[in-house]
Amino acid sequence: MQGPSSRSSSSSALPRNSLLVSNLSSSVPARHSSSSRAAHSKSIRLNVEALPSFRDVPASERQNLFIKKLAFCCTLFDFNEPTRNVRDKEVKRQTLLELVDYLTAGTTKLSEAVFDDIVKMVAANIFRALPLAPYHSSGASTGGMLDAAEDEEPSLEPSWPHLQAVYELLLRFVVSADVEAKVASKYIDQQFLLRLLDLFDSEDPREREYLKTIMHRIYGKFMLHRSFIRKAVNNIFYQFIYETEKHNGIAELLEILGSIINGFALPLKEEHKTFLVRALIPLHKPRGLPLYYQQLAYCVSQFVEKDPKLSALVIQGLLRYWPVTNSQKEVLFLNELEEILDACQPEEFAEMMVPLFKQLNHSINSQHFQVAERALFLWNNDHIVSLVTQFRHVILPLLFPALEKNVRSHWSQPVHGLTMNVRKMFLEMDTELFQSCQHEYVDDEDKAKDAQEKRDKTWKRLEEAGAAPSRAQSKR
Repeated sequence: MQGPSSRSSSSSALPRNSLLVSNLSSSVPARHSSSSRAAHSKSIRLNVEALPSFRDVPASERQNLFIKKLAFCCTLFDFNEPTRNVRDKEVKRQTLLELVDYLTAGTTKLSEAVFDDIVKMVAANIFRALPLAPYHSSGASTGGMLDAAEDEEPSLEPSWPHLQAVYELLLRFVVSADVEAKVASKYIDQQFLLRLLDLFDSEDPREREYLKTIMHRIYGKFMLHRSFIRKAVNNIFYQFIYETEKHNGIAELLEILGSIINGFALPLKEEHKTFLVRALIPLHKPRGLPLYYQQLAYCVSQFVEKDPKLSALVIQGLLRYWPVTNSQKEVLFLNELEEILDACQPEEFAEMMVPLFKQLNHSINSQHFQVAERALFLWNNDHIVSLVTQFRHVILPLLFPALEKNVRSHWSQPVHGLTMNVRKMFLEMDTELFQSCQHEYVDDEDKAKDAQEKRDKTWKRLEEAGAAPSRAQSKR
């Protein structure tokens, strides 16, 4: 995503009234010899070291000094070569820390005159092309990349000593009492926010943590941008779900949204319900769900707590994306299912109990013991047991075959024991219904056995009929 020309490069990001760095850069030829590079570095160092510290100048001159230091900090260095410009990099880092301390102290009121310089310096340093994730040929394209992401250490940003100070300065700027949202929104505009959101795909978790904090502060302070930020985050989710299934910052974005959803007023707007249906529920589909499951489950549970009537909608969505072959994801789905059912009311429960317990049948009979155990643990929840008790005449006939199959043939002893406990619970809940289901199960077994015997006899007759011409031909 391309930003405005004023932020497209470090040179264009320089303030108009600051000639310190722009004059230096224009004086250096495009192709540097070793001697010219050394002279250039020395020139930068001497110019910035010639600048006094804030405590050594009168209060009336501190703003101009602040602008000059901002201009110097627009100078960028190559951190892929650690041995180059070591001294210059350290000088810039110390200057950035000095700027942060100046903002934090708040001894001088910030005027709008410096807002543009601050934002341009921040843009020059943080907005950059993120490195592409390495391609892994094993498995499907998305699967291979996700497997690698889980196995490998994250790639840390080599320029973090500078970036951390720049992010800290941006954070101090956003939260400063001197910065009015109405005025600052001219500088922290929609284009700036889009480029800030793009950085959430950084592999460095330290950078994503800063971005999360800053974006949350911006959302809280800049009410004018709230709707835009939500839509921009939605677009990131849509691209992740339906196109790439690769993004490093989904967990951090969901963490921001968790706080936002918590502040939604009641009754919920249709826009927010649409976000739940079109973004949050489909986020259960990607195979990378374990990387952001905790934050996603919190967002969904916030919706259900605010409006319990949404529980049926959420459970139907979970059933739509229920994993078939991924046992790890299925355990996560069962965890979330319990949270949703815990807030579910009988009216919503009645809407989706039939498809829900048909799916739980499969989970209870799963040969993966963790899936089967987690499904049976649902009966440890008192609220779920009370819902099941109210609708036992519908639920027990659906579950009884799965319970009997586990009791007779499941390989795991813990699963066998849990199944016996659930079976006993239903027996004590309604003995007559339990015995009725048992008789029906035995009848169904007898019918299935008779049907199998008929099929076997039919196949035997067909085999004999097919073999008869062969025998007759051999006699001839």
